[in-house]
Amino acid sequence: MIALTTPYLWYTTRATGLVALVLFTVVVSLGTLVANRIGGSIVGRFELNELHRSLSIVAIAFLALHIVTTVIDSFVATGWISVVVPFTSSYKRTAIAIGAVAFDLIAAVWISSLLKVRVKNQTWRFIHWFSWLAVASALTHGFLAGTDARHGVGLLIVSACAMVVAAAALWRFVARPTRAAGRTALSPLASAPLPERRPSRSLGPPERSAPRARPAPPAPHAPRTPPAPSAPRTPPSPPTPPAARAPGGFARSSFKDASKRGRR
Repeated sequence: MIALTTPYLWYTTRATGLVALVLFTVVVSLGTLVANRIGGSIVGRFELNELHRSLSIVAIAFLALHIVTTVIDSFVATGWISVVVPFTSSYKRTAIAIGAVAFDLIAAVWISSLLKVRVKNQTWRFIHWFSWLAVASALTHGFLAGTDARHGVGLLIVSACAMVVAAAALWRFVARPTRAAGRTALSPLASAPLPERRPSRSLGPPERSAPRARPAPPAPHAPRTPPAPSAPRTPPSPPTPPAARAPGGFARSSFKDASKRGRR
């Protein structure tokens, strides 16, 4: 078998383990951003959520490759049963058992995400909280079982992942939004709220409501001021008497005019 003649499986196991650890650290950090409702105009919440889901699938793929190469390599006797059942491996029993716990928790979180449309939202959120315990178990497993995690670059990667996860967990608990603080059924970190008490209905006759106040009558209108009396009209002047007429029926002025015309 190839597992008995080549060390490439062992190199693949070590490399995929470190890559999976880094990816799960990034996934948890992105999940914290999504849970704390971080997002803006450049990178919105939808983009962060989609990146969180996509990287989780990639991390699962590297984890599966890490497990397969570890089991089929005959250099260490682990066995398929030790992947899911703790304390069944003869090689580094405690470290492999912690890795099995991490895998079981990650599998539970991932399966609940696949069945999110069929399970209650409260159940899904409660299971999702175990991702923190899964990452902590994975860090412990990598430090105890990894041959490169105690010195050099491997120790630097494991330490950086541990600090990022610790900072994300602290920020998730301290800076979580006010709306999420009341989701006690979804979060094991919050205390359960007391149910609101509704007023009990009495068996007696219903209480009469207070009579409504009548509207005030409108204010009386002010008396109208009578119009001022108009000035008395001036009586018309009497007509001018006609001019005195000379004997013969002609007026004097006309007689004089006619006499002047005759002289001319």
